[in-house]
Amino acid sequence: MIKRTIAPAAINALREALTCVYWYKSDLRSFLQNTISDPAILARVNWEDYKRNIVATVVDYLARDQATYQGDLLRLMNEVVSIRDFSHLEKLEDGKAKAQSAKRAVAALDRLTREHRDLEEEHKQAEARRQAKHEELLRTKGVKDKLDLLQKEFFTLLTEGPQRRGYQLEKLLRDLFELFDLDPKASFRLVGEQIDGAFTFEGIDYLLEAKWQDELVSIQDLDAFSGKLTRKLENTLGLFLSINGFSEDGVRAHSTGRRLMLLMDGSDLMAVLEGRIDLVQLLLRKRRTAAQTGNIYVKIHEIL
Repeated sequence: MIKRTIAPAAINALREALTCVYWYKSDLRSFLQNTISDPAILARVNWEDYKRNIVATVVDYLARDQATYQGDLLRLMNEVVSIRDFSHLEKLEDGKAKAQSAKRAVAALDRLTREHRDLEEEHKQAEARRQAKHEELLRTKGVKDKLDLLQKEFFTLLTEGPQRRGYQLEKLLRDLFELFDLDPKASFRLVGEQIDGAFTFEGIDYLLEAKWQDELVSIQDLDAFSGKLTRKLENTLGLFLSINGFSEDGVRAHSTGRRLMLLMDGSDLMAVLEGRIDLVQLLLRKRRTAAQTGNIYVKIHEIL
């Protein structure tokens, strides 16, 4: 049971700000997918409807049951008022006016949500406790020993041929996802140098694709993965792991429009194996950055 609800004026301001900050429905959809914890909420939406109606459907559904969804509402408010870059609007026809409207709507939301800062702080403290729990988990001997073992296995793969390396990486990833309770599905399998699999993260199903090749993963590879995702259920997202990284044009192309995937490279994997960040927190921060900025390939040095 929540102690108090978010004021109706703040709910109205959230509706207005969400409607203004994203001009295209595909951008709005990506933002909501990466911010709202329960994918079933977005399954209720008619994405062919007007954008303002879409926003009202989502926000009103959350607001009607704040005992369950107050955290999502506060997270939405927090992410919206954190938006500082409106260049995506300025590029449109009459872009300066659109950007100014968005800035005013975000500023109004910021003013109206100040009285709820203590609620936000409670949720931040809950997240901090969760982070502390994960850090404690990493310090436990069993998890640390397992990470050390997986790290050694990864280093041995550097001298292996592509086929052998692929099979061992497949096993390593399955073990890593199981270690962090991410429910890797039995569909993990190797095809050539490519690993396909699936896992569940915060109630959302993700497809996993992993490649270890000498060249960067190309825009064509990302296009093919995006095609797989669009053929799945509405709220399925993707994680693409490329040990040696991604081409700039591919990242740029898939950081616009409806963003369906997060990108992870060998540096991210090593940070997890070395215990500098746990896999759950890495995915949370990548997803949050994608929601706020559209960047689906935030680098580990920008996170730590």
